[in-house]
Amino acid sequence: MRLIDWFKRLGPGLITGAADDDPSGIATYSQVGAQFGFTMLWTAWLSYPFMVTTQLMSARIGRVTGHGIAFSLKQYYPPWLLYGLVTLLLLANVINLAADLGAMGQALQLLIGGPSHLYVLLFGGLCAGLQVFLPYPRYVPFLKWLTLALFAYVATVFMVDVPWAEVARRTLIPTIKLDRDFLVGLTAVLGTTISPYLFFWQASHEAEEQRAAPGELPLRRAPAQAPRQLAQSSADTYAGMALSNAVAYFIILAAAVTLHAHGIKDIQTSAQAAEALRPLAGDLAFILFSAGIIGTGLLGVPVLAGSAAYAVSEAFRWRVGLARSPGAAARFYSVLSLATLLGVLLNFLAFDAIKMLYWSAVINGIAAAPAVAVVVKLAGDKRAMGRFAIGPGLKVLGWATAGIMMLCAACVFWSFRL
Repeated sequence: MRLIDWFKRLGPGLITGAADDDPSGIATYSQVGAQFGFTMLWTAWLSYPFMVTTQLMSARIGRVTGHGIAFSLKQYYPPWLLYGLVTLLLLANVINLAADLGAMGQALQLLIGGPSHLYVLLFGGLCAGLQVFLPYPRYVPFLKWLTLALFAYVATVFMVDVPWAEVARRTLIPTIKLDRDFLVGLTAVLGTTISPYLFFWQASHEAEEQRAAPGELPLRRAPAQAPRQLAQSSADTYAGMALSNAVAYFIILAAAVTLHAHGIKDIQTSAQAAEALRPLAGDLAFILFSAGIIGTGLLGVPVLAGSAAYAVSEAFRWRVGLARSPGAAARFYSVLSLATLLGVLLNFLAFDAIKMLYWSAVINGIAAAPAVAVVVKLAGDKRAMGRFAIGPGLKVLGWATAGIMMLCAACVFWSFRL
């Protein structure tokens, strides 16, 4: 199979993995690279199996039930659990939307000058408009091609001198420091990598892809389709998460080999990281890093707004789906547009969402433990999943993921006593 044909077959897993490296993720990875150097490179391979596990379970929920996570939670679990998770997701997503849009505006300002707030308005309108008015079959390929923007961060590394022997050692041998800054940084990295909004997005997007594919049905209704659907979904997820973690690795490495090596250890935003790269790695590296922020933002903002719209709409049993016209799913598109609008407005208030990027990643890390636990429980619940409930292997990995995230959260709280 040609590479281009293989790429065209990828879908929700690829988009989900790439959206994980949005501007807020870039800011977090840049911060830990600048602050700790090569010390956290090992997190890329450690987090991969746990990230794959959570997304495989989310994908299976969507494929088997034909709905997203919130729909099934409403059907089988207490209302407080559903509405609690959806409320947390909505709040976190709006803050992330504000941060991502702000970073995109700042990045374009660095490249061409002009008012960053105007660019925030334009980017917000562009992202919402594409989701509302562009037909789904044309919109999804647009998102898939945007994933290529991530390779800007791979290219940046090869424009500077890298001590590859030291990098290999730090990558393969984990380093743990029992101090506050390191534990908070570790939780931020894992919280950025294993984020609850990704669970909701992939489950709902898998169901959306299924509805859009001629002849495909939810696997509870068409179990004979399971081998093909699950194999495609799994391959897509493995590839998407591998891309996500590889790019995260290169962002940390780029920040470590440039910023940290030159004593710049406090990077608050992704745009600030791009600006700091210019005198250290040259104009081309600066341009690639800045353009990458815009490209990944154009991918991440729709996923953040879309996951919020799916979760809220499914919780209230409203019609959902990017494949539906705005008139057929008016409340779904209203939530999507409102979430994006709130993200834009936060950039015009005294509240500086950009400065909260790092701590929002920490909060995501803390919130991930209960979210993962809910996904494991739902994916293994035969009332929802029937014969396709996950087996012991995925359950063990799923509970291990929840345990690791819970341990990280406990370490953050414990670190403040140091």
